[in-house]
Amino acid sequence: MTVEKYVDFSGPDDPLNPLNWPMKKRVYIAAILGLSTMVVAFASSIYSAAMPQLMMIYGINREVATLGISLYVFGFAFGPLLFGPFSEMKGRYLPLVIAMFGFTVFSFATAVSKDLQSLLILRYFTGFFGSGPLTLASAAFADIFAPQQRGIAIVMFSLMVFIGPLVAPFVGGFTVMNHSLGWRWTAYIPGILGGAVLLLLVVFLEETYQPVILVQKADRLRRETGDWSLHAKHEELRLDPKTILTEYLALPLKMLVFDPIVLCMCVFASFVYGLLYLFLTAYPIIFQRIHGMNPGVGGLPYLGVIVGQLLGAVAIAATQPWILRRLEETGGVMMPEWRLPIAIPGAVAFSAGLFWLGWSGYKQSIHWIVPTLSGLLTGFGLLTMFLPSLAYLVEARPQKAASAVAAHTFMRSVAGGVFPLFATYMFDGLGVEWACTLLGCVGALLIPIPLLLYIYGARIRNMNKLAA
Repeated sequence: MTVEKYVDFSGPDDPLNPLNWPMKKRVYIAAILGLSTMVVAFASSIYSAAMPQLMMIYGINREVATLGISLYVFGFAFGPLLFGPFSEMKGRYLPLVIAMFGFTVFSFATAVSKDLQSLLILRYFTGFFGSGPLTLASAAFADIFAPQQRGIAIVMFSLMVFIGPLVAPFVGGFTVMNHSLGWRWTAYIPGILGGAVLLLLVVFLEETYQPVILVQKADRLRRETGDWSLHAKHEELRLDPKTILTEYLALPLKMLVFDPIVLCMCVFASFVYGLLYLFLTAYPIIFQRIHGMNPGVGGLPYLGVIVGQLLGAVAIAATQPWILRRLEETGGVMMPEWRLPIAIPGAVAFSAGLFWLGWSGYKQSIHWIVPTLSGLLTGFGLLTMFLPSLAYLVEARPQKAASAVAAHTFMRSVAGGVFPLFATYMFDGLGVEWACTLLGCVGALLIPIPLLLYIYGARIRNMNKLAA
């Protein structure tokens, strides 16, 4: 009778454990993961600069052209359904490399597409594979950084998610203005960047998922010792279709419907994520149509939003000492609700920024710098609403964190794909000022969510059966 022997790390200081890797190594791995995320996010919106040319070439209206953005972001919603289970089985390295390879291949395929149908289908699959870094980067950060170190890494990850789509429009704008390049280079550029990041991943990324590292250790020990009873606990894991269906597909949707905390945080974050992509329609209307800027210069006002996001990152970092003091008071017990206070001024700033954008951007007589500066408030709100919602979900539902994040990713990606589709109708029908007023009012309705969860969140968490 063979006695099974489980392989584990050799104590808490085992150098194989990613949490014990040298900080320099962990930082450059985090930088590569952040870069991969930024490239994927960048590719989602650089296409917006190609839309006027595509409308002329294929004789389509703006709504049909916008499908290139929407389908790409819909890929973000459905890609995690593959990469989530894949990562649970095989770790981070292999899924990330495959995802980045697929992203690169489909980016180049988009660049050489021969008709509109091919272009739109290829955009979807580019986003589908691009969801890999978006899904797995934050998980890898959790693998290599202890909770007290993780905050800054997650802030930087969120900045990459939001800065990428805002840098791309003016890069794409100047690209399509160059007659020797044209719209196809809005797909070639992400492909080239994706290829460079793929090379970095293959050469420098190491497996960060502890269970898979132990599988590799067990395999090495079996070969060295000849003791075939040695194995890692993870080798017993089997993900059958039923498990994938219930844990990775059904449970996130069930949490969206029956868990009020998950639902509230997903609605909260989905609105700001949807507006991030709605801005790809709103800003060209304000700065190109009304103020007469060309596509390249017309993308520069997004810098106001980027600066606002940087201010939001500083504000989030400034809350960390307060959280650490509370941790000392509770003997190291973390309350998820401590993540929420910064989201309250963030929601107020976001709503106010929308009113500012609408009533300063609807006529040419108001200098363009005035609506540009509204981005300081909307950018601040984007980050300080999105990041706490994600952190709160992970800590409020620790036993179901993967499913809660999957629900968050699915709902925000659907919003990011849907919002651009009605943006043109709304801004043309209501006018810039009233369209932004409507959005600002919806944003104002979201302000009580973090406040109420800060007060009553602990009680709600304890009542919900899905938290078990």
